[in-house]
Amino acid sequence: MVSEPEIKGESGHVSAQAVVFEKPQALAVRQLDLKPPESGQVIVDVEWTGISTGTEKLLWSGRMPAFPGMGYPLVPGYETVGRVAAAGPEVSVRVGDRVFVSGASCYGDIRGLFGGASSRLVVDEQKLIPVGEDLEEEAILLALAATAHHALMTGDASRLPELIVGHGVLGRLLARLTAALGGVSPVVWEADERRMTGSMDYDVVLPGDDERRDYGRIIDASGDSGILDTVTQHLAPSGEIVLAGFYAQPLSFNFAPAFMREATIRIAAEWQPTDLRSVRSLIASGALSLDGLITHRSSAQDAHTAYPTAFTDPDCLKMVLDWRS
Repeated sequence: MVSEPEIKGESGHVSAQAVVFEKPQALAVRQLDLKPPESGQVIVDVEWTGISTGTEKLLWSGRMPAFPGMGYPLVPGYETVGRVAAAGPEVSVRVGDRVFVSGASCYGDIRGLFGGASSRLVVDEQKLIPVGEDLEEEAILLALAATAHHALMTGDASRLPELIVGHGVLGRLLARLTAALGGVSPVVWEADERRMTGSMDYDVVLPGDDERRDYGRIIDASGDSGILDTVTQHLAPSGEIVLAGFYAQPLSFNFAPAFMREATIRIAAEWQPTDLRSVRSLIASGALSLDGLITHRSSAQDAHTAYPTAFTDPDCLKMVLDWRS
């Protein structure tokens, strides 16, 4: 077990260095006192956190729609991997276990939305998912893989997508999972030619180059609020569009084309524990690969440059902050 002097700061409280969004586009790495652990909670020393280019970009820019827990200052982050540093006898995890943490709220007056970008966390055991030693930093991708799995399972799970819009990390995971679940290799649209490489046995094309008009199921991973009219033109009769992005602006569509196709428009929400268990099994079996999805790495102390890079550099698929120092 980590000794008390190592866990506690000068104030005598459990303390941590954390990324804090003070307000939109204002970031600091600050020393914060954490809430004391209660029964059923553990202390996790964080190794890596990922930066989300969806929800966290909206938090950074100030364009996040009304959301429970919203407000500044806040600690972002829901892609966290670390090791259990202290655990009481009432929990099943043990000191030294590597775990995935989908966020925390342990910062007193500082909001935890989603609270994982910190060198140390105090968190309920229920928020922990044990992960294998072999995954290392790639374990931060479990949340996004579970999000992709949930989008695929939303509605008729036997109807895997034939078209995926967006070749970022989520789009790539959707395509890889489609193959891992036995589906036909989908077509993936990508408007930025710099992101068209890196496919695994599926075709990536510019949207304007696709003449097909009979896709039975289309999943959007772009977050483009104007996407509906575009993809409806490529939908088969009685086809389905699944919205798997997070949209800052209201979505609308022209009724007549959707009416002619009797289109179904479905929204995929937050992943569930069953999704996370499924992707863990697929990764362990070798059916799902996470290779090549992490493209950029940064020390956590350089977060002030890492976040803008993650949000603005098209070559950055996934940025990881390293907290181990």
